Amino acid sequence: MKKKLVGFALSLAMFCSVSVGSAFAETPLSAAVNAGLGSPYKWAGNTTNGFDCSGYTSWVFDKFGIELPHSSKGQAQAGQWVAADQLRPGDLVFYNTDGKGISHVGVYVGGGKFYHSATNKGVTITEMSESYYANRYVTARRILSDEQYKQLMTDAN
Repeated sequence: MKKKLVGFALSLAMFCSVSVGSAFAETPLSAAVNAGLGSPYKWAGNTTNGFDCSGYTSWVFDKFGIELPHSSKGQAQAGQWVAADQLRPGDLVFYNTDGKGISHVGVYVGGGKFYHSATNKGVTITEMSESYYANRYVTARRILSDEQYKQLMTDAN
């Protein structure tokens, strides 16, 4: 239990250092992704009682009135394609984790990190450069328009 608490505290501290927000300037986007942090993994889950990857991303975007399919493959068809070197907070990042094409999705939060619901950790923050994910990266999609992005990155305080 102590290890989990320390891990959660470190994850929270790491989140506060990424460009989506901080303890001093929380944005609507950072509040939305942070609200699910630490929730357990649950196949087909879409609540803080348990999320699968696309359930988590759908839940985050639903907070802003944006409806996404509850499948990573379906979400990969939404929005606009964006190059990996042009990612901004709120973009969806997609991975091939099962060897059969797109099978995992997360929300990019800046600083080379993304939030996602991992089967072994639940909702967590991961470096895109972590070898497991770097080797399985497929594509990214921009769901938020420039106007939506500006609104969701505005200080909520």
